[in-house]
Amino acid sequence: MGACCGGDAKFDGLSDAYKRRLWAVIAINATMFAVEMIAGHLADSKALQADALDFLGDTLTYGLSLAVIGASLRVRANAALFKGATLLLLGLWVFASAAYSAFVLGEPQAGVMGTVALAALAANATSVLLLLRYKDGDANVRSVWLCSRNDLVGNLAVVAAALGVWGSASAWPDVIVAALLAGLFVTSAVKIMRQALEERREAAPA
Repeated sequence: MGACCGGDAKFDGLSDAYKRRLWAVIAINATMFAVEMIAGHLADSKALQADALDFLGDTLTYGLSLAVIGASLRVRANAALFKGATLLLLGLWVFASAAYSAFVLGEPQAGVMGTVALAALAANATSVLLLLRYKDGDANVRSVWLCSRNDLVGNLAVVAAALGVWGSASAWPDVIVAALLAGLFVTSAVKIMRQALEERREAAPA
């Protein structure tokens, strides 16, 4: 816990170095949202579109994380709770979208998927390295780390989906990866919301 203060104290984001890194990660995520959404539409890839929406969600939630740094524990916990609920809704949307793709849409373009996924992988690897020192902290800080880690895992999965689509000439690898990403979003949302609720209880008056 390199960023923690020791004992039971949890890092709350009150660090100029952390804020600078968070601004850099926000810029990376906003850029990749635009790139992946356009590419996902052109390639008709649900996995790419799901990953693009994750970039958008992270851009907005990182901005919220930055805004509440220094606020009371209750405010920070409420912000984390909101982010967890948003991530849960995103996961459910991606799952429904994957199901629709499986039965209605055709095969996505593997070449576009793979190229863009590799670019997103590089972007998210950079974000993870920037935030690695701050992976432990309160629910607000931890939600930032979990979102960044999910992005990196998601990009690896999209690269695998592109290879699967190319090798099988089928849309199913894309659909399966999108569904797995949805499960990852939901699991992370539950972790964030659980910690946020615990911190709200801690902040409640005796």
